[in-house]
Amino acid sequence: MMNDIPLSRNQLLDLCYFMRLNRSLEDRLIALYRQSIITATVFTSRGQEATSVGSAYALATDDLVSPITRNLGSMLVRGIPARDIFTQYMGKATSPTKGKERIHYFGDMSKGVVASLSVLGDMIPVMAGIAMALRLQGRPSVAMTYIGEGASATGDFHEGLNLASVMKLPFVLIIENNRYAYSTPVLKGAALPDLAMRAKCYGIPAEIVDGNDVLAVHRATREALSRARAGEGPSIIEAKTMRMHGHSDADSSWYVPKEELEEWQRRDPIDRFDQHLRGLGVLDDAAVKGMESRIHRELERDLEFALQSPFPDPQIALEGVYHE
Repeated sequence: MMNDIPLSRNQLLDLCYFMRLNRSLEDRLIALYRQSIITATVFTSRGQEATSVGSAYALATDDLVSPITRNLGSMLVRGIPARDIFTQYMGKATSPTKGKERIHYFGDMSKGVVASLSVLGDMIPVMAGIAMALRLQGRPSVAMTYIGEGASATGDFHEGLNLASVMKLPFVLIIENNRYAYSTPVLKGAALPDLAMRAKCYGIPAEIVDGNDVLAVHRATREALSRARAGEGPSIIEAKTMRMHGHSDADSSWYVPKEELEEWQRRDPIDRFDQHLRGLGVLDDAAVKGMESRIHRELERDLEFALQSPFPDPQIALEGVYHE
């Protein structure tokens, strides 16, 4: 575990709580999907929680972040409640998009969360544009988003990063290298073993971190944010991690060798952090039990709200389509 600036006991417990909440919420979404209570495809981040939680926890209140498919943890850290996630996936009238979207591609600017586009890669030029707007407004804020290793081959990846680097925009990109772009191994999608090496083409700094080490991700993100705030331009962080399931809950990971899955299971980010905190004397069985009880109560409360919420009236389909 890496962290050059010690976090307080409460901050360490926060990281532990958010990773556990992330996993528990996604486990509940999978169960609801299998029960046909929700019909939207569920894309989960099992095994990758440290990347989302550690990076988002480093953000300042006025920073802006656009989470993508496997960054539910980032949304939770920024204050998006599980209630919004449940109602969103169920298409309820009480959801952030009032039933018009059934996955967590929504935002809340009051919490600094920018809604993501489902075309992966597109958010790089979008967030670079937001970083430009932040500079024009004279705000000391930074824009951050994520991308998978597969989408790092898109044109928007290169065009957005080139713009951000040339203009030295306050922008941070996190590449979640989870080894498989759907079923394509990373080494068959890129000639470079380390995708962060592409930063050299843009003349910007980059760092490769253990994406299953929440403290390492937090430290690297904090440093990148600090550089951006100081006017030194964008950075790339490549988090090496593993997607411990299929591309979604609708398919399996049959193409991943069993030995590879077993190796990464031993590097589970939540288990590793638990052991680290126990070694520091910050966490014990009673604290874990209390945290799990808290998460269970919160999820049950928010799930009940979602189940009791009405579906939207058909006439609202035309609302919010055109600017009024």
